[in-house]
Formats: sequence, C-alpha cells, structure tokens
Amino acid sequence: MTAISTDDVKRFLLDLQTSICSNLEELDPTASFQTDEWDREKGGSGISRVISNGRVFEKGGVNFSHVFGDSMPASATAARPELAGRAYQAMGVSLVIHPVNPFVPTSHANFRLFVAEKENEEPVWWFGGGYDLTPYYGFDEDCIHWHQQAKQACEGFGDKYYPLFKQQCDDYFHIKHRNEPRGIGGLFFDDFNELGFERSFAFVQSMADSYVKAYSPIVSRRKDIEFSQQNKQFQEYRRGRYAEFNLVYDRGTLFGLQSGVGRIESILMSLPPVVRWTYDWKPEPGSEEEKLYTHFLKPKDWI
Repeated sequence: MTAISTDDVKRFLLDLQTSICSNLEELDPTASFQTDEWDREKGGSGISRVISNGRVFEKGGVNFSHVFGDSMPASATAARPELAGRAYQAMGVSLVIHPVNPFVPTSHANFRLFVAEKENEEPVWWFGGGYDLTPYYGFDEDCIHWHQQAKQACEGFGDKYYPLFKQQCDDYFHIKHRNEPRGIGGLFFDDFNELGFERSFAFVQSMADSYVKAYSPIVSRRKDIEFSQQNKQFQEYRRGRYAEFNLVYDRGTLFGLQSGVGRIESILMSLPPVVRWTYDWKPEPGSEEEKLYTHFLKPKDWI
C-alpha cells in the first residue's frame, strides 16, 4: 500500500479533533470536553470527546475512530457492490454541535478515509465527508459567510468542486419523507480519489481546516442574543428533523450500527439532547419561524 499513507491521515485527523475542541472551548469557557478513549473488540479504537451543559453549547461531540473489519457493511457497498466481502479499515473525525441559543445554528462536519482490501489485489481507497449548517432562525450574512469559507477551501483544486460538492450536499441532506432540506447545506463528497492520494488528501485537509473558520464567527455573533421560550421550543421542534435524518438516512450512523462498532454512545452522540415533536404544527404566517421554511430552507446560491 505504498501509494497510501494511512498514518499521515490518522495524525491529521487526531490533530483536527484536538484543534476543533480547543476552538469550541474558547467559544464556551463555561464548559470543557470530556474525553473517552475506547477499544473495539472486533478491531480498532477511538476517542470520543463530548461537551455539554455549557452556556454556549448544550451538547457537542467530536469523535475520532479507526476501525477494521473482515467484511464491508452494506452501507459502505451500496454504491460499490463489487467491493462486497472485502476487508476494510475506516478512519475519520465526525462532529455535531448543538448550541443553547436558538439563534446559533447547529453544525455538523465529518472527514474520513475508507480503504477496502483484498489479498493479491491493490487496495481501493477513497475520502468522504464535508460539513453543513442547520439554522433555526437564519441570517443571510451567516449563510453567505458559511458558503464563502466552503468555496475558498475548494479554490486551488479546480473550479468545479465547490458547485459540485454544494449540490451533493443539498441532495444528501434532504429529508425525503418531509420533502425539505435539513439546513442551508455546505459541502458533501464521497468516493473521492480522482486527484490521486496526496492531492486528494491535501484537498480534504483544506476543507477540514475551513470548518472552524466557517462556524466560529457565526457562533460569536449570535451566542448572546436574547431568546424567548417560544424560540427555544421552536429550536427543539426543528431538532426533531435532525434526529429523523440521522436515524433514517445518515450513512455514518448506519455504518456505525451495521459494522458492529459497539460504541452506541459514540455513534449516537450526534443526536440533540432535548427534542420535541408537536403534532401537525405549522408556523404562524409572517413569523420568523415561517421565514425559516420560505427563505432559508430553499436551496440557493448564497454567494
């Protein structure tokens, strides 16, 4: 496997986890990450880091895992059936941040490397991941900033990638049974290896490093806005959409469950701490809640 340096990727991902956690702790000095290192019986290990009950972040998880298996799970071979039965290793950082303030959006990111191996054959590898933003009460300037950072991360690797990965993000983070987007998108890519290993890895590093640049200024701008109980209840209602997507469609969640990682706490750390489902609820016409649906949850070119 001379063309693939999994050790370099692993070092980068561990450093990424540390730097993201440090940045989030700076944004919320009232809370710190709890670190949980774990080993997987079937092969592999991980580090789960969780922040909770802070003044800024109600719950957040930044997870690193590096797992091995004898046979690829169904979620990993859905688009590549020819790889069924191969041994594999997968490593990545995944994170979801649920803020206290409804005017601060939830954010999600993950970056991963997958390698499928078979005796006497070259390994098949690819990168995947991206990030997306889920506002409850949107602000145009936040959406524009988020997408500007995403676009800048893609510059230098080809003009096609930002519009391509943006469209893939809009398509992927779509709640089919609700026929609505989860949020305002960002970047999403999978099965990515077309630039060769070193250049593809450099591209993933650029995107991963841009997450903090995209999210931190938004948190800083919105975390001290006063909010009402109605605002909080709407946030909890919209969190239900987040839970629905993660449990029904999210490939990372499904992979974790199907691969037998055995770390349910880590797999489901992306779920929000408090969620509500209100039967047949609809926003008041002309309200800020309605504006989320009519303006922000409409895929568009933000820049």
